[in-house]
Amino acid sequence: METKLTLVLDQKIIARAKSYASHKKTSVSKLVEAYLEKITVDENETTEISPLVKSLSGVLTLPAELDHKKEYGDHLADKYLHD
Repeated sequence: METKLTLVLDQKIIARAKSYASHKKTSVSKLVEAYLEKITVDENETTEISPLVKSLSGVLTLPAELDHKKEYGDHLADKYLHD
């Protein structure tokens, strides 16, 4: 059941929200609803893991000593500095 809600917001924020919603092909109401849904989800509620994700679990094994930040930094350096 949908119910009307009145909000009091800064005019600039409303204008930006309308522009964003238009760009995303949705409404401000749907944006607010999605945001409220996200922040009010019961923390004890568990999310069902799909069979596909379950089947992929454990497929990759990474070395314990792998430095993720260094590897990503090296990747970015190679990508942008060594063209």
